[in-house]
Amino acid sequence: MSRLTLACRHLPGATVMVVGGEIDSANAARVESFIAKSRRRPGDHLVFDLTEVRFMDSAGLRTLLNAYLDAEEHGGSVRLAALQPMPARLVEITRVGEHLPVHATVQEALTAVLSSPEPPRRPATGTSSDVA
Repeated sequence: MSRLTLACRHLPGATVMVVGGEIDSANAARVESFIAKSRRRPGDHLVFDLTEVRFMDSAGLRTLLNAYLDAEEHGGSVRLAALQPMPARLVEITRVGEHLPVHATVQEALTAVLSSPEPPRRPATGTSSDVA
């Protein structure tokens, strides 16, 4: 199993998810579970501190994209911070950075989250009629 460390910090207006080690097919489900348990609410603004992530494969990328889709659906956002060369290259070649803003530091990501206007929240509906 790949070495993995997970921690989170709840700040006013954002949650910082600190990930270390490798995010790959061996532990992507663990990362997803941690994200789900650590959120205070589905529409949280999440900043992923990836300073200590040296390797990420497509399963890790899918985990971050799933967090993005879930946050966006509920009016939140996801930002990536402090990517190391290998994960940064994966984000670049897959063009994931077009959806998940990438910042050089966690502080830059937090500043961006906290200074951006709050998007309007989608009203919750009890029907599934808008599912294609």
